[in-house]
Amino acid sequence: MFKRVGLFLLVNMLVIVVGATAISIIMRMFGLEPYATQHGINYGSLMIICLVWGMAGSFVSLMISKFMAKTMFKLQVLEPNGPNAELVRRVHQLAQRAGLSKMPEVAIYNSPEVNAFATGPSRNNSLVAVSTGLLQNMNSEEAEGVLAHEVAHIANGDMVTMALIQGVVNAFVIFFARVVTLIIDNFLRKDDGPGLGFFAYIMLNNLFHIIFGILASPVVFAFSRWREYRADAGGAQLAGKHKMIAALEALKRTYERAEVKSEINDSSVRTMKISSHTKMSELFSTHPTLDKRIEALKRMG
Repeated sequence: MFKRVGLFLLVNMLVIVVGATAISIIMRMFGLEPYATQHGINYGSLMIICLVWGMAGSFVSLMISKFMAKTMFKLQVLEPNGPNAELVRRVHQLAQRAGLSKMPEVAIYNSPEVNAFATGPSRNNSLVAVSTGLLQNMNSEEAEGVLAHEVAHIANGDMVTMALIQGVVNAFVIFFARVVTLIIDNFLRKDDGPGLGFFAYIMLNNLFHIIFGILASPVVFAFSRWREYRADAGGAQLAGKHKMIAALEALKRTYERAEVKSEINDSSVRTMKISSHTKMSELFSTHPTLDKRIEALKRMG
């Protein structure tokens, strides 16, 4: 449940930085700076270029999301009639209830963490992955609640909407990074100064991509948290509210035990941001706290 957004954001950031760097080098080499004129910066032209770059990076991330998930997590895609056929059957049953016309691929990956995620470029080209730790530590009803949550993400088209949101955010990140870099470059060119120079320009521009990307991330994270509430509600409709609540309570117990074991000091647990109650940590979290999610489900009619 916690890898879906992280995987997408990681690939998106790599695509944006590499793509923007490549385009910057080409434009600088051939003098193609249509937005940097002798009269100053053409902000309209720059915004259009940034929107194209930003959306391209986001949708490239979306298109390769299944491939990246299979590669990074060494997923074992399951066959309907092979080992773990029951897991495939349960996911497909939930997918049919959700109205999906094409069944998602189902995979497992070897990890002690209790986790699952859904990915893929569309409702009809999706994948649900489950960790071995989840299969070993959750009972049938709890696991079904998790699977229903992931299928709800697919049915809601959440990866596509995330790509749209991220694309717009990318555009503003690239826009402001380029504007600030150009302002610094122009300032250093006053009185026949040398400016930033080719490599310094590229490096500084990439640095501002990262800085503005971090500053803009709460917007994406806020949307991600809203999606989690919606997927919880969808999972409750598909599998039953009691199973969805049971799944979240099982996750809560799992991470509480992990925090006790690590004496709440281990960074691998803290970075999950699921048990923190501070406003700042929630601002940079892709998921609401489990307590809030459970409470929201209990308030459902």
